[in-house]
This record gives sequence, structure tokens and C-alpha cells, in this order.
Amino acid sequence: MKKYLKFILLFITVILISITLNVYADRTPNPPPQGGDKPPVGGGAPIGSGLVILLVLGSGYGAKKFYDYKKKKLLD
Repeated sequence: MKKYLKFILLFITVILISITLNVYADRTPNPPPQGGDKPPVGGGAPIGSGLVILLVLGSGYGAKKFYDYKKKKLLD
């Protein structure tokens, strides 16, 4: 059963990472016709890398909590 659970968790992790790698912020709007020399606000910053970091940290935190729960359950 552990083998299947590990495979399922690995599969879900790979799917989530591949989905978040293709997520980007919206393009900046076109400047007004009488526009100035100001650069566009925000740019086209990708947001996928931050999501990957959050997913990895969250899964690590969940794994630690699960490990502690199992350890406590075995001691009781």
C-alpha cells in the first residue's frame, strides 16, 4: 500500500509542478495614445517559481506533520 501511496503522491506533485510552471502574469496594457516616457508598471513577471517554492515547502510541512502523527500513534 505504501508503494502505491508514494507513487500517487509523486504523480500529483509532478502534475502540480508542471501546471504551475506555465503560469505567468498578464501582459502590461498598451500605453495611452498620448503616453509619456514612463516604463510600464509591473512588467511580465512570471509567478510560477514562487508557487513551486510554496508547494514544495507546503508538502514538506505536511510530510513532517504526517511523520510526527504516525510516530506519536506508534508510541501510544
